Amino acid sequence: MARARTGPEPQYLKVKNHLREGIARGHWVAGDLLPSEAALSLEFGLSRMTVNRALRELHQEGLVQRVQGVGSFVAQLERISATLTVRDVHEEIQQRGHRHEARVHRLTSVAASPAQAALLDVAPGQTLFHSLIVHMENGVVIQCEERLVNPQCAPDYLAQDFTRTTPTHYLLQVAPLSEARWSIESTLPSAQEARLLHIERSEPCLVLRRTTYSRGLAVTWVKLTHPGSRYFLQGSFQA
Repeated sequence: MARARTGPEPQYLKVKNHLREGIARGHWVAGDLLPSEAALSLEFGLSRMTVNRALRELHQEGLVQRVQGVGSFVAQLERISATLTVRDVHEEIQQRGHRHEARVHRLTSVAASPAQAALLDVAPGQTLFHSLIVHMENGVVIQCEERLVNPQCAPDYLAQDFTRTTPTHYLLQVAPLSEARWSIESTLPSAQEARLLHIERSEPCLVLRRTTYSRGLAVTWVKLTHPGSRYFLQGSFQA
């Protein structure tokens, strides 16, 4: 679920994003002891209470394990399985009573590079559809959507007006979902993503990559990039 936010960034997010980015980049790996609250307070010039909130939220998100009297450790994420629902960003925003807008920056066909072909299990050089769309909530940019589509599954993709409907809504109609594979990471945006999202390249982003299938064929691969300060991800987890 995405949430538009206004005003200055809360101080605790500086610590939270610093630790999350360090974990995503492998600076701290599963089982590592993270800097203490006292060390983080000194480094960022913040109160222990503010730092504690950052660590507490990372613990609630499953990224950190806290041991009283010892400290905070990077969680063993491989022990957690997650279930997410493929949802339409337009519907999410409407459910909150907010206004959704989309700007289409690219909608074209491309000859698949070897890397692109591997994403959709097609031959290099095969024609794919490529779109680049920015989604906004109440005028605030919350998502950059880069997508590859298999024309065999959605031959009319390029004819759609994605300022009136979303690729997700259209593709679920023409190619009913049978399977989805995804990954999530915290990383820094590319120059293009930072420009489209109106953020600095130093701002961590939450990135979801997903491939969806219908009747045994890969329909689409999508990369969804969200500014970390304007987005949180919600799902269900089981140990």
